[in-house]
Amino acid sequence: MMNMWRNLPEMDLMRSEKMTFCQLIIPVESAHRAVTYLGELGLLQFRDLNDDKSPFQRTFVNQVKRCAEMSRKLRFFKDQIQKAGLLSSGVPTLQPDVDLEALEVQLAEHEHELIEMNANSEKLQQTYNELLEFKMVLQKAGGFLVSGKSYETAEGRELDENVYPSDYPDSASLLEQATQSGPAITSGLRFISGIIPKSKVLLFERMLFRATRGNLLFNQEPADDLILDPISSEMVEKIVFVVFFSGEQARTKILKICEAFGANCYPVPEDLTKQSQITQEVLSRLSELETTLDVGIRHRNAALHSIGFHLALWMNMVKREKAVFDTLNMLNFDVTKKCLVGEGWCPVFAKPQIQEALQRATFDSNSQVGVIFHFMEAVESPPTYFRTNAFTNAYQEIVDAYGVAKYQEANPAVYTVITFPFLFAVMFGDWGHGICLLIGALVLIAREGKLSSQKLGSFMEMLFGGRYVLLLMSLFSIYCGLIYNEFFSVPYHIFGASAYRCRDTECSEAHTIGLIKYRDAYPFGVDPSWRGSRSELPFLNSLKMKMSILFGIAQMNLGIMLSYFNSIFFNNSLDIRYQFVPQMIFLNSLFGYLSLLIIVKWCTGSQADLYHVMIYMFLSPFDDLGENELFWGQRPLQILLLLAALVAVPWMLFPKPFILRKRHAERFQGRTYGILRSTEMDSDSEPGSARHHEEEFNFSEVFVHQMIHSIEFVLGSVSNTASYLRLWALSLAHSELSTVFYEKVLLLAWGYDNFIIRLVGLAVFAFATAFILLMMETLSAFLHALRLHWVEFQNKFYGGDGYKFKPFSFAAIADDED
Repeated sequence: MMNMWRNLPEMDLMRSEKMTFCQLIIPVESAHRAVTYLGELGLLQFRDLNDDKSPFQRTFVNQVKRCAEMSRKLRFFKDQIQKAGLLSSGVPTLQPDVDLEALEVQLAEHEHELIEMNANSEKLQQTYNELLEFKMVLQKAGGFLVSGKSYETAEGRELDENVYPSDYPDSASLLEQATQSGPAITSGLRFISGIIPKSKVLLFERMLFRATRGNLLFNQEPADDLILDPISSEMVEKIVFVVFFSGEQARTKILKICEAFGANCYPVPEDLTKQSQITQEVLSRLSELETTLDVGIRHRNAALHSIGFHLALWMNMVKREKAVFDTLNMLNFDVTKKCLVGEGWCPVFAKPQIQEALQRATFDSNSQVGVIFHFMEAVESPPTYFRTNAFTNAYQEIVDAYGVAKYQEANPAVYTVITFPFLFAVMFGDWGHGICLLIGALVLIAREGKLSSQKLGSFMEMLFGGRYVLLLMSLFSIYCGLIYNEFFSVPYHIFGASAYRCRDTECSEAHTIGLIKYRDAYPFGVDPSWRGSRSELPFLNSLKMKMSILFGIAQMNLGIMLSYFNSIFFNNSLDIRYQFVPQMIFLNSLFGYLSLLIIVKWCTGSQADLYHVMIYMFLSPFDDLGENELFWGQRPLQILLLLAALVAVPWMLFPKPFILRKRHAERFQGRTYGILRSTEMDSDSEPGSARHHEEEFNFSEVFVHQMIHSIEFVLGSVSNTASYLRLWALSLAHSELSTVFYEKVLLLAWGYDNFIIRLVGLAVFAFATAFILLMMETLSAFLHALRLHWVEFQNKFYGGDGYKFKPFSFAAIADDED
């Protein structure tokens, strides 16, 4: 029988790709090109032969540092382009040969040029901001000084006290002219004028009054224009203020407070003529600065545009170069032979492609010596690699989230493609809601090309990645919704007339007395007349609960059958005899028998109480079943199945550990009297020696592991069967929730003869349907279906202790960056 199974053709995705361990001996002159071509191919996973060395002790550490520095410069360019609001051009055609030195020099020149332009622009912008603030202070503060003309102010001294140097070369002469306007007066009322951000003005004013104990006059007025903040690069609203005070001590305090709050103070003469002259000069300098700034921005944008045209190409080149040198650092450098030695895993089907890429690298690098590529035996288990497409990838990711399959282990994703969306639909079944999900899935699939090239948010990316899962979930939801006969919880006579009718003409007694059957059963799904009848809830509860048990037992049997196929594939007859057989006997003696009773009861229309049958099968197996007997010979069959279940438990527990110990003892019996080794140390160090393996086998550990496995299966058979009842519970909850929203929201609002109330009711119903039934209920059913596959199905056969095949691939590096 095993030979028959082996002769069957292999199923796609059922087993991971066959892998082989290979070694590469690459001459130094062709190493870079060979690794580059292998990265373009993306079918070889390199093994790190220098894992005992730190990153700074590896051969190509300097090249990696240079690539990291170039990546930093490119990120700087990208940030500058984004801040300038420019768009980088598309990716030009990638050239195979990368001149790293020339690119490094070019990037350094561009960075130096940009930094210099940024520094000049910041200085000019700072000077422009100061002159703009000075202009607004002159305009606003002049009004305060005119209104306070009766006060005796010391104009010359005040201007001299408020001189603040500026970075702009001509500003100093401008302020000097202001300070020389008027004689110095040693006493009288003084003032300080300036400008401060609006967000600080209240606290600033309060602090001034506290510092001077109220001995000042504070005037303020909003500035006409917003001013660019050089730190945050945002436009800030500011307030012009003039503070009148008396005394040198108050002046010192006010200046310190201005400095602490970031207020800029500017001199304002009281003479209107001088104010006008200074204002005209400031306006003239502002016009010149605007022209200079505009020219500088255009020049900087032109430089950024030139960089942006090549930015994507440069980033891709540097990224690839860094990946190549990181991979070269994983190879062992042989100084004497001037070659690099690498090891890794590759799929068997990729051998010709890898050999062709290595030959091309040797030819293109003009090397006199070719790359040696040969295969070796490996001690460790190979990585797991499944070739998936856009449709199967999402289902494979669902399985891999639980654990990556061991090498060539049966892959649950083959069955998950159908069982996962189907179990989801059993809980979600409503063909109205299914149509809504179908529309969403079709929109994602129709825009697949456009969305795949865009950067999506985390939620949208997850939704787009599972678009085909959503498609099958929606189709199965429509199917189960037709079975349940629910369209937004409303039943329809789609497949003909009902098999039931009311006892009276008005159906007034339908909720109390019930219905009577007058014709053959409804051809497909649940009869619509059950809706609103007295026995609706008991009937649907019974139907969905029994259906959940049948689905659960079927899926768990499928899991145990897959463990049988695993045992055949790995030639493990011990697991077939002492694991698969007792597990099938135990599960089906109890819960398989329950499934049989459910089907017989449905077919015969018997009124037997299955709870009573299953309970007394254990408590009183020899008692007469009475009216609960479903078929002839049921009682002897129950006794036989109960005995079989009891025998299956020790069958699972005891034979396998003792047989393993016996096999181990027979395998290594007499090995120590074989060929004599030269020294005792040779025998100890030999990895295949009998002593080495003898120390590995621990009977107590094997027995405890088998006992845990057996107990877990026995208890899990009960708990897992009960766990499948979530299909019934969530299906009932979804149906009842839909009914509540339909009857208590939509129909209630529609009962009013008021357009606004109807509109509000429709809006609430649409909101509840979209956000509660289509989003929250979808997520809930998805998570429960996920649990049923991970725990109840996969633990019957799936180890999930493998590791993924991660080849060196430029495409994978680009995806990770995105």
